[in-house]
Amino acid sequence: MENKRKPEILSPAGNFEVLRAAVYAGADAVYIGGTQFNARMNAKNFDRASIKEAVDFCHSRGVKLYVTLNTLIYDRQINEALEFTGFLYNSGVDALIVADLGFARLVRELYPEMRLHASTQCSGHNAEAAKFLSEMGFSRMVCARELSEENIKRLVEKSPIEIEAFVHGALCVSQSGQCLMSSIIGGRSGNRGECAQPCRLPYNGRYPLSLKDNCLAAHVTKLIKMGISALKIEGRMKSPDYVYTAVSLYRRLVDEGRNATNAEIGELMAVFSRQGFTDGYFTSRIDEKMLGIRTGNDKESTRTANVNIVDKKILRDPITTSEHLVKAQKAPQFPKKASLGKKRSARFYNSDNIPDIAEEYFDEIYLPLDRFKKGVANGIVMPPVIPESEIEEVKKALEKAKSNGAIHALVGNVGHIELVRSLGFVLHGDFRMNVYNSFSADICSELFDDFILSPELILPQIRDIKNRRSVIVYGKLPLMTLEKPVKTEVLKDRRGVTFSVVQEGGRDIILNSVPTYMADYYDRLEGAGIDNMHFIFTDEGKRGAEAVIKAYIQKLPTKKEIRRIK
Repeated sequence: MENKRKPEILSPAGNFEVLRAAVYAGADAVYIGGTQFNARMNAKNFDRASIKEAVDFCHSRGVKLYVTLNTLIYDRQINEALEFTGFLYNSGVDALIVADLGFARLVRELYPEMRLHASTQCSGHNAEAAKFLSEMGFSRMVCARELSEENIKRLVEKSPIEIEAFVHGALCVSQSGQCLMSSIIGGRSGNRGECAQPCRLPYNGRYPLSLKDNCLAAHVTKLIKMGISALKIEGRMKSPDYVYTAVSLYRRLVDEGRNATNAEIGELMAVFSRQGFTDGYFTSRIDEKMLGIRTGNDKESTRTANVNIVDKKILRDPITTSEHLVKAQKAPQFPKKASLGKKRSARFYNSDNIPDIAEEYFDEIYLPLDRFKKGVANGIVMPPVIPESEIEEVKKALEKAKSNGAIHALVGNVGHIELVRSLGFVLHGDFRMNVYNSFSADICSELFDDFILSPELILPQIRDIKNRRSVIVYGKLPLMTLEKPVKTEVLKDRRGVTFSVVQEGGRDIILNSVPTYMADYYDRLEGAGIDNMHFIFTDEGKRGAEAVIKAYIQKLPTKKEIRRIK
C-alpha cells in the first residue's frame, strides 16, 4: 500500500456523554450540532455553554471540533444564524459544516478565517462541484454517499479541496439534498433537520426504501490509498456505546493500515444494525440485499451489547487557537430584487404528451436530456446526478441535443454548470439548487438567467426573496432521487396513497401523489411577487396537459385532490 497520510477519523456526537466517548475512542475530530440550524434537530444537541466546554475538552486532547450549520436558512433567520456563527468563531470551533450557499458566502465575508466544509446536503458528486465549492471558500467537501469506489477515486484525484466520505452509519435512500418527501407529505423538512423518515415505512407491503446501514470497514485500505481526507461516521442520534465501538474500530484499522475482520464487523453489528450492513454503493452491487429494517433481534442485540468505555489517553498535542475577537457585525445588506419580465416554462417527461397549445403558452419547453426530441422542445433538463464516470456520456448527449435545437438547460447542481456552459446553452437554475433565501438567490442570479425557488417555501417566504421569484405552480413534485431502483412504477403506502415512479437521468424519481395546483390562486401568486411560473407534466397525457393549460389560462378551480402553495 502506498504511503498516504492517514485520514482523519471523524465522529458524531449528539450530547456531551457521546462526545467524551468519541474522544476516548480516538477520534481525530468530532462534529456536533447546536440547538439551531442543524440537520439533526431531534438530537439533544449542544447549547452555547456546552459548546464552549466541548471546544475546551476536545482541544486539550488534540481533537478538533466541527459544528453543523447544515440546514437551509430563511431570510428572516439569516442574522440569527450569523450571530450564532460569530459565537462559534469566538469559541474557537475549528470548522463549520454548511449546506446553504448563500449563508456560506456571508460567513466567508464576515469570518474569513473560519474553515467551511460543504455538507453532504450540497449533493457533491463530482470534481466540478468540488471546484465550484473551492471558489466559494470551502476547504472540504463531504461527497455523496451513493458514490462508487471508482467515482470516489476519480473525485479525490481531481478535487482541489479535501474530500470527506461517510464510511459508517445510516444511509438516506434519496440523494442527500434532493429529498422533499418528508417536507411535502408531512410538513417536516429534511433540509431543515426535521426529517420524519418516510423511507423507513412500508410501501407495497414491504420496505423498498429502507436501506441497511453503510459499513466500509472492509475497505479501509482502499480509502487510505485513494487519499480520502476524512472517514466520517454517521450517528448524532446514536448512543455512547455505538460511537465508542465504531470510532475505536476505525481508529485501529487506520493506525494498523488494514481492513476489518468478520469478527470486528460483528462487533459493529452488535451495537447497531438494520439486519446487517451494506457496502453496495461503494462496491457497485446495488441490489435488494441493500435493504433492511430494524428488527426485534437487532434491538435486543443492541440492548445486551457490553461496551466498556475507557479513556484510551491517545497522546496528541493540545490544539491551540488564537483568541478570536469579532466586533459586532452590521446586518447584511439584502440584494435588490431584479425584475426582468414574466414568463412561463414547463417540463414534460415524455415528448408525446406535449399538446399543440404548449408552444404558444410556454416560453420554454423542457424534456429530460436522454429523451430530448427535435422540434417539440427547446430545452433540456439536466440529470439530477452526474458522477465522474458518467460525465463523458452526458457530454455526448448534450452535444446531440444542441445539434437538434436545444437552447436552454435546467441545471440543478453546481457540479453541472461548467459542462453545460461550455457547450453554449442558456442556463436556468432548477429547483434542486435549493434556493431558500435572498443570498442563495443572489448567487444563482450570477450563475443563471433565472432559477426556480425551493418548492418547500410558502408564499410569505417567497415574498421575502429579494430577487426574481420563479416557482413551480403546477405538477407532481419530484420527492426523491434514488440511486437504488425500486423496480416498480407505483409505490403505495400503508394509507393507500400512491406515488408514481419515473426515470430521470437513468435514476428512479418518486413523485408526489397529488399535483401542486394554483390556477385559481393567481391573486396570491401575484401578491407574492412571483415572476416566472414553472409547470411539471408527468402522467397527464396530451389531453390532460392541454386541459391543465386551459385551466390556467381561465384561472379555473379543480375538484381533484391537489397540493397548494400556502
